[in-house]
Amino acid sequence: MDKSELGKHHKYIASVQNERSKLWSSLLEKKHRDRQRRFLVEGIHLITEAAKNGAAVETVVYDEERGVPEELAKVRDRLNGKTEWISASRAVMKKCTGTESPPPIFAVVVKPNWSGETLYRSDGLVVVLDNVRDPGNVGTIIRSADAVGADAVILGKGCADLYNPKTVRSTMGSLFHLPVMEGDLLQLMPEARARGLRLVGTSLQASHNCYQYDWKQGIWLVMGNEADGVSETVEAMLDDRLIIPMKGKAESLNVAMATTVLLYEALRQRTFN
Repeated sequence: MDKSELGKHHKYIASVQNERSKLWSSLLEKKHRDRQRRFLVEGIHLITEAAKNGAAVETVVYDEERGVPEELAKVRDRLNGKTEWISASRAVMKKCTGTESPPPIFAVVVKPNWSGETLYRSDGLVVVLDNVRDPGNVGTIIRSADAVGADAVILGKGCADLYNPKTVRSTMGSLFHLPVMEGDLLQLMPEARARGLRLVGTSLQASHNCYQYDWKQGIWLVMGNEADGVSETVEAMLDDRLIIPMKGKAESLNVAMATTVLLYEALRQRTFN
Protein backbone atom coordinates (compact mmCIF):
# COMPACT_ATOMS: atom_id res chain seq x y z
CA MET A 1 0.00 0.00 0.00
CA ASP A 2 1.25 3.45 -0.84
CA LYS A 3 1.04 5.13 2.57
CA SER A 4 1.50 8.62 1.20
CA GLU A 5 -1.30 8.12 -1.31
CA LEU A 6 -3.66 6.50 1.18
CA GLY A 7 -3.08 9.18 3.80
CA LYS A 8 -3.05 12.17 1.45
CA HIS A 9 -6.53 13.44 2.29
CA HIS A 10 -6.73 12.20 5.87
CA LYS A 11 -7.40 14.44 8.83
CA TYR A 12 -4.83 14.70 11.60
CA ILE A 13 -5.62 15.03 15.31
CA ALA A 14 -2.80 15.91 17.68
CA SER A 15 -4.47 16.97 20.93
CA VAL A 16 -6.14 14.73 23.49
CA GLN A 17 -8.48 17.69 24.12
CA ASN A 18 -9.86 17.48 20.59
CA GLU A 19 -13.59 16.68 20.62
CA ARG A 20 -13.14 13.62 18.41
CA SER A 21 -10.42 12.33 20.70
CA LYS A 22 -12.69 12.79 23.72
CA LEU A 23 -15.52 11.01 21.91
CA TRP A 24 -13.35 8.01 21.06
CA SER A 25 -11.83 7.73 24.53
CA SER A 26 -15.31 7.82 26.08
CA LEU A 27 -15.97 4.47 24.38
CA LEU A 28 -13.68 2.86 26.93
CA GLU A 29 -16.67 3.15 29.29
CA LYS A 30 -19.77 0.96 28.95
CA LYS A 31 -22.28 3.76 29.48
CA HIS A 32 -20.89 5.66 26.49
CA ARG A 33 -20.72 2.53 24.34
CA ASP A 34 -24.38 1.87 25.13
CA ARG A 35 -25.39 5.46 24.48
CA GLN A 36 -23.52 5.79 21.18
CA ARG A 37 -24.04 2.17 20.10
CA ARG A 38 -20.40 2.03 19.09
CA PHE A 39 -17.26 0.31 20.35
CA LEU A 40 -13.51 0.28 19.83
CA VAL A 41 -11.56 -2.35 17.94
CA GLU A 42 -7.80 -2.33 18.40
CA GLY A 43 -5.08 -3.67 16.16
CA ILE A 44 -4.61 -4.84 12.59
CA HIS A 45 -6.05 -8.33 12.95
CA LEU A 46 -9.35 -7.31 14.55
CA ILE A 47 -9.93 -4.46 12.10
CA THR A 48 -9.22 -6.83 9.22
CA GLU A 49 -11.74 -9.36 10.58
CA ALA A 50 -14.33 -6.62 11.06
CA ALA A 51 -13.89 -5.46 7.47
CA LYS A 52 -13.90 -8.97 5.98
CA ASN A 53 -17.13 -9.85 7.75
CA GLY A 54 -19.10 -6.75 6.87
CA ALA A 55 -19.01 -4.89 10.18
CA ALA A 56 -19.87 -1.19 10.03
CA VAL A 57 -16.39 0.29 10.51
CA GLU A 58 -17.12 3.97 10.89
CA THR A 59 -13.66 5.41 11.55
CA VAL A 60 -10.09 4.10 11.39
CA VAL A 61 -7.51 5.99 13.47
CA TYR A 62 -3.82 5.25 12.99
CA ASP A 63 -0.59 6.41 14.61
CA GLU A 64 0.72 9.32 12.53
CA GLU A 65 4.32 8.32 13.16
CA ARG A 66 3.83 4.74 11.97
CA GLY A 67 1.41 5.39 9.13
CA VAL A 68 -1.24 3.03 7.79
CA PRO A 69 -0.18 -0.62 8.31
CA GLU A 70 0.63 -2.44 5.09
CA GLU A 71 -1.51 -5.40 6.20
CA LEU A 72 -4.69 -3.39 5.69
CA ALA A 73 -4.09 -3.32 1.93
CA LYS A 74 -6.11 -6.53 1.58
CA VAL A 75 -9.25 -4.97 3.01
CA ARG A 76 -8.90 -1.28 2.09
CA ASP A 77 -11.37 -1.65 -0.79
CA ARG A 78 -14.00 -2.77 1.71
CA LEU A 79 -13.30 0.20 3.93
CA ASN A 80 -12.22 3.22 1.90
CA GLY A 81 -15.59 4.01 0.38
CA LYS A 82 -17.49 4.13 3.65
CA THR A 83 -14.87 4.63 6.35
CA GLU A 84 -13.25 7.82 7.60
CA TRP A 85 -9.46 7.59 7.98
CA ILE A 86 -7.75 9.80 10.57
CA SER A 87 -4.12 9.99 11.68
CA ALA A 88 -3.44 10.86 15.30
CA SER A 89 -0.57 11.60 17.64
CA ARG A 90 0.84 8.93 19.95
CA ALA A 91 -0.80 10.77 22.89
CA VAL A 92 -4.23 10.45 21.29
CA MET A 93 -3.66 6.78 20.48
CA LYS A 94 -2.70 6.15 24.11
CA LYS A 95 -5.71 8.03 25.50
CA CYS A 96 -8.20 6.25 23.27
CA THR A 97 -6.95 2.71 23.85
CA GLY A 98 -6.21 3.00 27.54
CA THR A 99 -2.87 1.20 27.22
CA GLU A 100 0.70 2.26 27.97
CA SER A 101 1.85 0.79 24.67
CA PRO A 102 -0.96 1.70 22.26
CA PRO A 103 -1.56 -0.34 19.10
CA PRO A 104 -0.65 1.27 15.77
CA ILE A 105 -4.30 1.52 14.78
CA PHE A 106 -7.83 1.32 16.16
CA ALA A 107 -11.32 1.63 14.73
CA VAL A 108 -14.74 2.78 15.82
CA VAL A 109 -17.36 0.17 14.89
CA VAL A 110 -21.15 0.39 15.05
CA LYS A 111 -22.76 -2.31 17.18
CA PRO A 112 -24.49 -4.91 14.98
CA ASN A 113 -28.19 -5.76 15.12
CA TRP A 114 -28.67 -9.53 14.92
CA SER A 115 -31.94 -11.26 14.11
CA GLY A 116 -33.35 -13.18 17.06
CA GLU A 117 -34.56 -15.96 14.76
CA THR A 118 -30.95 -17.18 14.56
CA LEU A 119 -31.43 -18.49 18.08
CA TYR A 120 -34.28 -20.88 17.42
CA ARG A 121 -33.19 -23.17 14.59
CA SER A 122 -34.69 -26.60 15.29
CA ASP A 123 -31.33 -28.42 15.20
CA GLY A 124 -29.25 -25.43 16.27
CA LEU A 125 -26.51 -25.12 18.86
CA VAL A 126 -26.51 -21.94 20.96
CA VAL A 127 -24.20 -21.08 23.86
CA VAL A 128 -25.84 -19.23 26.75
CA LEU A 129 -23.79 -17.52 29.47
CA ASP A 130 -25.18 -16.60 32.87
CA ASN A 131 -23.11 -14.23 35.00
CA VAL A 132 -19.74 -15.14 33.41
CA ARG A 133 -17.83 -12.09 34.54
CA ASP A 134 -14.30 -12.47 33.23
CA PRO A 135 -13.78 -10.83 29.80
CA GLY A 136 -11.14 -13.42 28.91
CA ASN A 137 -13.53 -16.28 29.61
CA VAL A 138 -16.34 -14.67 27.63
CA GLY A 139 -14.02 -14.01 24.70
CA THR A 140 -12.61 -17.54 24.74
CA ILE A 141 -16.08 -19.07 24.80
CA ILE A 142 -17.09 -16.95 21.80
CA ARG A 143 -13.99 -18.21 19.96
CA SER A 144 -14.85 -21.83 20.81
CA ALA A 145 -18.46 -21.36 19.70
CA ASP A 146 -17.17 -19.92 16.43
CA ALA A 147 -14.72 -22.78 15.98
CA VAL A 148 -17.37 -25.50 16.22
CA GLY A 149 -19.89 -23.66 14.07
CA ALA A 150 -22.41 -22.79 16.79
CA ASP A 151 -25.37 -20.68 15.71
CA ALA A 152 -25.03 -17.92 18.31
CA VAL A 153 -23.87 -16.89 21.77
CA ILE A 154 -26.17 -15.19 24.29
CA LEU A 155 -24.80 -13.16 27.19
CA GLY A 156 -27.22 -12.95 30.07
CA LYS A 157 -27.31 -10.83 33.20
CA GLY A 158 -24.02 -10.26 35.00
CA CYS A 159 -21.76 -11.23 32.10
CA ALA A 160 -18.71 -9.19 31.13
CA ASP A 161 -19.67 -6.52 28.64
CA LEU A 162 -19.33 -7.89 25.14
CA TYR A 163 -17.86 -4.63 23.87
CA ASN A 164 -15.35 -4.13 26.66
CA PRO A 165 -11.98 -3.77 24.86
CA LYS A 166 -10.62 -6.75 26.82
CA THR A 167 -13.54 -8.93 25.72
CA VAL A 168 -13.24 -7.77 22.12
CA ARG A 169 -9.50 -8.54 22.06
CA SER A 170 -9.99 -11.99 23.58
CA THR A 171 -12.48 -13.01 20.87
CA MET A 172 -9.64 -12.69 18.31
CA GLY A 173 -12.16 -11.67 15.67
CA SER A 174 -14.80 -14.34 16.34
CA LEU A 175 -17.07 -11.55 17.56
CA PHE A 176 -17.56 -10.72 13.86
CA HIS A 177 -18.12 -14.31 12.70
CA LEU A 178 -21.35 -15.31 14.46
CA PRO A 179 -24.24 -13.57 16.22
CA VAL A 180 -23.39 -12.64 19.81
CA MET A 181 -26.31 -11.09 21.66
CA GLU A 182 -27.08 -9.71 25.09
CA GLY A 183 -30.48 -10.61 26.51
CA ASP A 184 -32.73 -11.57 29.41
CA LEU A 185 -32.39 -15.32 29.96
CA LEU A 186 -35.61 -15.46 31.98
CA GLN A 187 -37.46 -14.49 28.80
CA LEU A 188 -35.32 -16.17 26.16
CA MET A 189 -34.95 -19.62 27.73
CA PRO A 190 -38.70 -20.34 28.07
CA GLU A 191 -39.14 -19.27 24.44
CA ALA A 192 -36.42 -21.71 23.38
CA ARG A 193 -38.09 -24.55 25.26
CA ALA A 194 -41.46 -23.65 23.74
CA ARG A 195 -39.87 -24.05 20.31
CA GLY A 196 -38.63 -27.55 21.13
CA LEU A 197 -35.01 -26.84 22.05
CA ARG A 198 -33.32 -28.57 25.01
CA LEU A 199 -31.79 -26.42 27.76
CA VAL A 200 -28.63 -28.15 28.93
CA GLY A 201 -26.23 -27.30 31.76
CA THR A 202 -23.52 -28.88 33.88
CA SER A 203 -23.65 -30.14 37.44
CA LEU A 204 -21.23 -32.06 39.65
CA GLN A 205 -24.25 -33.99 40.89
CA ALA A 206 -25.44 -35.00 37.43
CA SER A 207 -25.85 -38.71 36.69
CA HIS A 208 -25.26 -38.44 32.93
CA ASN A 209 -21.84 -37.62 31.50
CA CYS A 210 -21.41 -35.38 28.50
CA TYR A 211 -20.22 -38.22 26.23
CA GLN A 212 -23.44 -40.20 26.68
CA TYR A 213 -25.67 -37.29 25.78
CA ASP A 214 -27.32 -36.75 22.38
CA TRP A 215 -25.85 -33.50 21.07
CA LYS A 216 -27.43 -33.81 17.63
CA GLN A 217 -30.76 -32.35 18.77
CA GLY A 218 -31.42 -28.63 19.03
CA ILE A 219 -29.61 -27.44 22.16
CA TRP A 220 -28.97 -24.35 24.21
CA LEU A 221 -25.84 -25.00 26.26
CA VAL A 222 -26.13 -22.92 29.44
CA MET A 223 -22.93 -22.16 31.37
CA GLY A 224 -22.62 -20.16 34.57
CA ASN A 225 -20.43 -18.06 36.79
CA GLU A 226 -16.78 -19.02 37.28
CA ALA A 227 -17.23 -19.75 41.00
CA ASP A 228 -20.93 -20.41 41.55
CA GLY A 229 -22.26 -21.82 38.28
CA VAL A 230 -25.65 -20.78 36.96
CA SER A 231 -28.05 -18.84 39.15
CA GLU A 232 -30.90 -20.67 40.89
CA THR A 233 -33.55 -19.18 38.63
CA VAL A 234 -31.67 -20.20 35.48
CA GLU A 235 -30.79 -23.63 36.86
CA ALA A 236 -34.47 -24.32 37.56
CA MET A 237 -35.23 -23.94 33.84
CA LEU A 238 -32.73 -26.54 32.64
CA ASP A 239 -34.02 -29.70 30.99
CA ASP A 240 -30.83 -31.75 31.35
CA ARG A 241 -27.76 -31.63 33.60
CA LEU A 242 -24.47 -33.23 32.60
CA ILE A 243 -21.12 -33.86 34.19
CA ILE A 244 -17.73 -33.74 32.48
CA PRO A 245 -15.88 -36.83 33.74
CA MET A 246 -12.41 -36.23 35.15
CA LYS A 247 -9.84 -38.94 35.72
CA GLY A 248 -7.23 -36.86 37.52
CA LYS A 249 -7.33 -34.95 40.79
CA ALA A 250 -8.52 -31.58 39.51
CA GLU A 251 -11.72 -30.47 41.23
CA SER A 252 -13.14 -28.64 38.24
CA LEU A 253 -12.43 -26.99 34.90
CA ASN A 254 -12.38 -23.31 34.08
CA VAL A 255 -15.74 -22.30 32.56
CA ALA A 256 -14.19 -21.51 29.19
CA MET A 257 -12.40 -24.87 29.07
CA ALA A 258 -15.51 -26.76 30.20
CA THR A 259 -17.61 -25.04 27.54
CA THR A 260 -15.03 -25.92 24.90
CA VAL A 261 -15.01 -29.60 25.93
CA LEU A 262 -18.79 -29.77 25.60
CA LEU A 263 -18.88 -27.88 22.31
CA TYR A 264 -16.33 -30.20 20.76
CA GLU A 265 -18.29 -33.25 21.84
CA ALA A 266 -21.28 -31.68 20.10
CA LEU A 267 -19.15 -31.10 17.00
CA ARG A 268 -17.87 -34.69 17.07
CA GLN A 269 -21.37 -36.15 17.24
CA ARG A 270 -22.85 -33.79 14.68
CA THR A 271 -20.05 -33.98 12.13
CA PHE A 272 -17.78 -36.98 12.66
CA ASN A 273 -19.94 -39.68 14.24
